[in-house]
Amino acid sequence: MSAQTQASATAPRRGELDLLRILVVLGLVFFHAALVFATEGDYYVQNSQTTEAITILAGFAVVWAMPVLFLVAGLGARYSVGRRGTGRFARERLVRLGVPLVFTVVALNPLPQWLRLRAADPDHHESYWHFLPRYFTVHLDLADFPFFVDGEHFESGHLWFVLLLLAFCLLLAPVAAHVAAGGDLAAAGVARHPALLLLPVLPLAAINVPLGMEEDYAAWHHWAYLVFFLYGFALGGDERVRSVMRRLARPLGVAGLVLFAACGPGFMTADDPFTDRTPLALVTRALFSAAGWCLVVAILGTLDRPREQRRAQARPRPVTKYLGVAALPLYVLHQPVVVAVAYGVVGWSAPIVVEYVVIVTGSLAVILVLYECVVRRTRLTRFLFGMRPDPPVTSSS
Repeated sequence: MSAQTQASATAPRRGELDLLRILVVLGLVFFHAALVFATEGDYYVQNSQTTEAITILAGFAVVWAMPVLFLVAGLGARYSVGRRGTGRFARERLVRLGVPLVFTVVALNPLPQWLRLRAADPDHHESYWHFLPRYFTVHLDLADFPFFVDGEHFESGHLWFVLLLLAFCLLLAPVAAHVAAGGDLAAAGVARHPALLLLPVLPLAAINVPLGMEEDYAAWHHWAYLVFFLYGFALGGDERVRSVMRRLARPLGVAGLVLFAACGPGFMTADDPFTDRTPLALVTRALFSAAGWCLVVAILGTLDRPREQRRAQARPRPVTKYLGVAALPLYVLHQPVVVAVAYGVVGWSAPIVVEYVVIVTGSLAVILVLYECVVRRTRLTRFLFGMRPDPPVTSSS
């Protein structure tokens, strides 16, 4: 094991990454609630009144949010491999990610699909229990790794992130030492030549441009997320690379905004910028790839402030500490809850703003109550939602 990997095993926890992960996960409530009012797309529940503004705002969110989660997950994987070794790392990820994946797909994901049918057709009165057998009518598609199971109504839904992350971790485990060693060499190169920090744009574009981008996976092609994950594992925690990211945060942030703005003509005028083979669509996907990478690096570099991190470690904030361990359960819960709340709201005769605020506030309240009162209270529920089996904590703690 490399010296950098051994160091990562005892590296202090970076509070800004916990905060960023929490903000992205909770931000998904705002994001998916907004899709209810989008003029394009096929969200589970659609409001009769829509607005074009959602498309623009959603586009700016997807260009960086999920890539950040995968990169931060790669950083966590480096720490976990260094502390546990590759065998225990693979087993731990299989349990911590695999159990909530299976539980949620079976127990929670049928609800949004059932509500989709009822929302699309007011005369559809099929009960939930009659719908369930149709949801579980599936077939295997081994060519679509890692999305092996398919069906007319069955879906991984928002759990595509968990499924991909689990696949990435299991693929990484056998070669983790080699990836870590390569990362150490690459970090030295980035320290000498900071422009090398932009190299990941090439594999991102090499995936997104010819293969196309996928709306079901937050606009990126799902294999593009592997680039962010591997970067987080191999380079993201190296102090030499972090120093370069801090220095380049501002110019890369500006570049990311300019590149994202340059995507506008393609997204607004191409018939299908995600999959078209026209020159405009291909250039748009290349610009999107570059914009995403620049913005992710800029965000991480801006938040990476060692002095503030040392202060946070000395005085951890209770809210960050509380929500930091809740990120996966909150992610698991958020979409079924948002869809259920939206289903009850979209029929109102109220302005879009009012409906949106009600969906967001109602969803956040339900999610946090479920987490506090159900998920974290017993060993079984903690296990099902991917949490460590710590004893339940009373509300007075």
